[in-house]
Amino acid sequence: MPPRAAEKLHAGARRWRPEDYASRLDEEIRDFIARTDRWFPPETVGLPIARQRAIYDAMCREFHAGRPQGVAARDHPIDGPAGSLMLRRYRMEGAEAAATIVYFHGGGFVLGNLDSHDDICAELCAGTGFDVVSPDYRLAPEHLHPAAFEDCCATFDWASAVNTRPIVLCGESAGGNLAAAVAHARRRHVAAPAGQVLIYPNLGGDMTMRSYEEHADAPMLSTRDVLFYRDVRFGPGGYRADPTTAPLADTDFAGLPPTVIVTAQCDPLSSDGEAHRDRIVAAGGRATWREEAGLVHSFLRGRRSSRRAAQAFDHIIAAVAALGKGAWPY
Repeated sequence: MPPRAAEKLHAGARRWRPEDYASRLDEEIRDFIARTDRWFPPETVGLPIARQRAIYDAMCREFHAGRPQGVAARDHPIDGPAGSLMLRRYRMEGAEAAATIVYFHGGGFVLGNLDSHDDICAELCAGTGFDVVSPDYRLAPEHLHPAAFEDCCATFDWASAVNTRPIVLCGESAGGNLAAAVAHARRRHVAAPAGQVLIYPNLGGDMTMRSYEEHADAPMLSTRDVLFYRDVRFGPGGYRADPTTAPLADTDFAGLPPTVIVTAQCDPLSSDGEAHRDRIVAAGGRATWREEAGLVHSFLRGRRSSRRAAQAFDHIIAAVAALGKGAWPY
């Protein structure tokens, strides 16, 4: 996107209007949006980063659904690219896992930590029976790109070194970007990923694509928000599109693992998922894309209050479980 267009989006985009989405969002999702906005109002974007993090962390605590019975979790450090890198590992007590999920949290590369998506990781563990490993990767602006990418690659490398079980990469939003970038970087690794499940990922797509224009002012995430967090991740004028930052910028999509991409209908990022699927398939790979009707960005947090979000999460768990067992879920 040309700089002038980006500046216009930053300065002039309006907030979403409920009337524009009246026929697409049911009452449960509208209530979920309202609850989120009470804890993380749209105007939070643009506040000092430390304040944003405090508000975001409080919201995550409010939505935390607890860990399912039988899931044990513990934190421990590994050697990362810049020193100690903390991981959280989840496992089902008294069971032997058939695969490992490496999960990267969302938060625009700026927000989030081991606690922000703790319940989601725990439910993935319980739903699949697989071990889950999630890193506390470095955040911008203190650590600009490629810090988060390097930490996520190190997490995958560690997981592949300590066991011989299949590894499924998984992440949502910014974490979906990181999972896809790691898949591109490690596809020819001696222990390549067995699959990847990308949940409403930001893949660096062309911002003239359908969803970017149709949902530029969507609830939960606007195109302006995408650009804001991108600028924070790279620093002023630092953005460059390459496979480590924008997987859709790669020119080679061969050799990627079986891929399931799940997006929300009312989300500017949805077309990224469609484009990624098309390029993997065109390169001879196996990929599918699901655009969940009537859902919005970050719908995983609404899985306990929205029937649609709960069903989408069930699909995600089933996809991860199938890929970890070497099967194709669709």
